[in-house]
Amino acid sequence: MNAISSNAVLRIASILSFFLIWHLASIFVDVELLPGPDEVSKKIIEEAKSSELFFHTLITLKRVSISFIIAMLIGTFFGLYMGRNERANTILDDWLVLGLNVPALVIIILCYVWFGLNEMAAILAVSLNKIPMVAVIMREGSRAIDKDYLDVGKFYKIGKKKLFFKVVLPQLYPYLLSSARSGLSLIWKIVLVVELLGRSNGVGFKLYGFFQFFDISGILAYTLAFVILIIFVEFLLIRPFERKISVWK
Repeated sequence: MNAISSNAVLRIASILSFFLIWHLASIFVDVELLPGPDEVSKKIIEEAKSSELFFHTLITLKRVSISFIIAMLIGTFFGLYMGRNERANTILDDWLVLGLNVPALVIIILCYVWFGLNEMAAILAVSLNKIPMVAVIMREGSRAIDKDYLDVGKFYKIGKKKLFFKVVLPQLYPYLLSSARSGLSLIWKIVLVVELLGRSNGVGFKLYGFFQFFDISGILAYTLAFVILIIFVEFLLIRPFERKISVWK
């Protein structure tokens, strides 16, 4: 309990120090270039009152959620398949390397050119950018599965379904967590680029509008609001999953 309290205090102190440094920096820099936390807070309240903040933030969150689920499902499937099948790994490995090294911006532009400036192209572009990373992590997870546990399960004639959920899946938890955490941080950044280039709503669209008028307060307001939202998502979904892993270990 004391350790938990100590960690909470450290986290709060870290957050407060961030805002303090930001405030001090804004004193010595032109307010037009770096507005302080108070100015950005006023902008957040202003945007929230007009419902603009909630509308565009939820639109972006929807795109992040859909792209995240698609990337995790497809990436996990291919990663596990490649990790357990050497021939499949030989065939698909170069494709994976290609996917990892093609710039995100190129994939976004090609999806918009090939499929048009629509929602499907936006989701596809974001998912394609994330799938290779998930596949790489889950391939390593598949290779790290302890075969002794599998042999014990087969010895006791445990069904394939039960063997997967009771023996294989728990060993993949750390890799699923790693890919989910890295995926969440990557996907929302790519979604903003997708919205900036080809969508008429969302946080990325709003940031582009603020950029055109050099409205730094607006840019920081939407950025801060969405980062806070993503942090809440992590605490509500990823942290409980992390605790589940600790219990299993």
